[in-house]
Amino acid sequence: MAERTLRGARLGGQSFEDERGIEFAARQQVGYRCEHGHEFEITMSVEADIPAIWECPRCGAKALSIAGIKPEEKAEKPARTHWDMLLERRSTQELEDILKERLELLRGGEIGPAHLHRANAKKRKVS
Repeated sequence: MAERTLRGARLGGQSFEDERGIEFAARQQVGYRCEHGHEFEITMSVEADIPAIWECPRCGAKALSIAGIKPEEKAEKPARTHWDMLLERRSTQELEDILKERLELLRGGEIGPAHLHRANAKKRKVS
């Protein structure tokens, strides 16, 4: 292992790259103010889409852009209930027919909890 290491180089040491001839990306300072009055600036690329909201580094609250950029309001979809999904698959008339059929089976003792079946079986034997 000692044969493979560079002499004079140490872990976390200096970089051997030179900064000559490197052109840095254009930057801009974007200001934000949080609910608690903390003001701070973030350095961003000129080409970057500037977010309207940023987390405050001091208190963690939402901070709004000082430049007046407004956050996009998302359209909220109403919650779909079981009933809504059921109506997508069947009409009200179909549901009423199914209910009527199932109630007849339940009252006849063909479906339902076991204790109801036993009670109906005893009534049938007695008759």
